[in-house]
Amino acid sequence: MRLGMAYTREYRAISELCRQVRSVAEVSALLRVPLGVARVLIADMESEGLVRVYQPQLEAGVPDKSLLERVLSGLRRL
Repeated sequence: MRLGMAYTREYRAISELCRQVRSVAEVSALLRVPLGVARVLIADMESEGLVRVYQPQLEAGVPDKSLLERVLSGLRRL
């Protein structure tokens, strides 16, 4: 999409939130939308090149502490 085109309210909100690296759960909690809705919106935005989606790199099956803290923070906001 070109910058001049109108985005949905949700796309604009996700774009603002994703100026920092955030989990899908965090985006869901901050926008107060169901996790499934956030997943679909973010996947659509990724396919249009509006956001980049990264998979967390976990070493030897040990969860990343900062990721767990962000998930916990997002869950508390629910």
